[in-house]
Amino acid sequence: MTPSIDEVAEVKGELIETARALLREGLVEGTSGNLSSRLPGGHIVMSPASLEYEEMTPDDLVVIDLEGHVIQGERTPTSEKALHLACLRAYEEVGAVIHSHAKYATMFAVAHQPIPCVIEEFSIFVGGVVPVAAYQVAGSDALGEEVARHLKDRSAVLMANHGLLAVGKDLKQAHKVTGLVERTAEIIWGARALGQLVPLPEETLDRFASSYERMRQS
Repeated sequence: MTPSIDEVAEVKGELIETARALLREGLVEGTSGNLSSRLPGGHIVMSPASLEYEEMTPDDLVVIDLEGHVIQGERTPTSEKALHLACLRAYEEVGAVIHSHAKYATMFAVAHQPIPCVIEEFSIFVGGVVPVAAYQVAGSDALGEEVARHLKDRSAVLMANHGLLAVGKDLKQAHKVTGLVERTAEIIWGARALGQLVPLPEETLDRFASSYERMRQS
């Protein structure tokens, strides 16, 4: 199915709106981070390389296919193109990918520490503990493959010494996951200063596991 002009315009507008929201919320800075969203028919709208979010217009966005070939757009896709494509190729239910450099989440990534699942909402929307993908060079196919393999039953993964990647059925959901992971990382960082973390009961985690699965496949 080929998307209509209006459908492409709608996705492009949502991507720019989400990118600027990430900037306002401190989840990205400057030209760091990148976003992508799946179009009807399978092509991908992706943010371009090295362009300030505040300056970005729909004409700056790039449409590519799942092999990475540019279909529409004059700019070069983000240098993390391989990262986005690996996730989108691996999981048909994933409609959007957001890579951010959120401060607290990146602290965990630099320390190579997973973000524990100690809040009910986290279990429902993220799927459990946020793992740390092994270090691979930014922009490489190896990074994409390493990150994608952690997303089978999670909506977020930390990239060692790099940042956070979140996925969702659309940009709205991926944005929600990004903010939730960052907020939880900050809460855990502060809670550890107060004392030892208290885990959620196993029965609670079991109960919400099915909620996450339904949300992931909806």
